[in-house]
Amino acid sequence: MTTQHEHETTTQTTPAEKASSHGHGWMMIACCIPMLAIAIILVATGVASTGFLLVAIGCTVMMAVMMAGMRDRG
Repeated sequence: MTTQHEHETTTQTTPAEKASSHGHGWMMIACCIPMLAIAIILVATGVASTGFLLVAIGCTVMMAVMMAGMRDRG
């Protein structure tokens, strides 16, 4: 059985782990770039409406918020 103090010390992240998770967040945001590029091209050529672009931007913002929340939690 562990005490509360022992549990707190074992769940803390090291600076290297924090830096690694920060890089992972940027990588996940970078994965949204192709989706945004395709959305911009489709809207520019008239194949899709501007609502499609808004959904793509919303998805990117949601990913950024989730990555920020995960980084703050660690």
